[in-house]
Amino acid sequence: MTNEAAPLLLRACRREPVERTPVWLMRQAGRYMREYREIRDRVGFLTLCKTPDLAAHVTLDAVKRLGVDAAILFADLLLPVEPMGFRLAYEKGGGPSIDPPVREARDVDRVKIADPAELGYVYEAVKRIRAALDPALALIGFVGAPFTLAAYLIEGGGTKDFARTRAFMAADPGAWRALLEKAADSLAAFANGQVAAGAQVIQVFDSWVGCVPPDAYREQVLPCTRRLIRAVRGVPVIHFGTGTGALLELMREAGGDVIGVDHTLSLGAAWRRLGPGVGIQGNLDPDVLFRDIPAIRAEARRILDEAGGRPGHIFNLGHGIKPATPVEHAVALVEAVRELSRR
Repeated sequence: MTNEAAPLLLRACRREPVERTPVWLMRQAGRYMREYREIRDRVGFLTLCKTPDLAAHVTLDAVKRLGVDAAILFADLLLPVEPMGFRLAYEKGGGPSIDPPVREARDVDRVKIADPAELGYVYEAVKRIRAALDPALALIGFVGAPFTLAAYLIEGGGTKDFARTRAFMAADPGAWRALLEKAADSLAAFANGQVAAGAQVIQVFDSWVGCVPPDAYREQVLPCTRRLIRAVRGVPVIHFGTGTGALLELMREAGGDVIGVDHTLSLGAAWRRLGPGVGIQGNLDPDVLFRDIPAIRAEARRILDEAGGRPGHIFNLGHGIKPATPVEHAVALVEAVRELSRR
């Protein structure tokens, strides 16, 4: 594919000149859409993830409804834990449950490096999405980051204080490193399976790493995040975390063609800290989508002004769309970015 014919988002990932800023939204397929809720009323979350026709349908439906520049695969970042030797469940209305959790150093020995073939249903969904998607639109695959996946394995599900994870890191750095290496290698294989099936960008979600102080990140997180990112073959990588303002330069050191910035950090300040050699994705506060449309447009303009037309900007939220968000407000945001960013 020539540069001129490449999807807008891919060109932005490469920091090439673009005619306007590409836009997509994290969790753009989700509970805020009536069509998604109707499907979820019929099938469980994991069934939806594991049924390629359904996963492709909700992915593509969101793209059509919003008018965004990219589809992001509908899946879950915890899917690799099953081929790593864990049971994964989602209770109705609740978060994930992982069993048996990793609680002691000896538990790391039973953690397997995932056989990527066991996630074939994901690759089949990628193939179906890519076959149906407009060639002008990019298809984003994704994985969790090693830290976030390991934290889920240790906590056994969601958490607010990460107490077990931080205690594990401090008590046995060797076992921690071994766990993260297994996670990194499992996630790299999963990412490359998506690329082989047709994903053109991989986003690495380090959703929980904001709880780690910079020194601990440098020593105990960065090496395995870098290991994962360097293993992704042939496509740009977007490296995203939440609450990571203190880690921004270290995240760049860990890798990624684009660094995702959440809404707690000014886009302009982030760009000054990261420098010109990397793209930035972000970073509208998702709560802005509950305001009226003129206010949404004003905030979109403010962020575009902060980006200043620099090469490599991808417009997104600073976190995922919230379930009560009015769909028409998400549509209005996308329309505003497309209009206001045109060069």
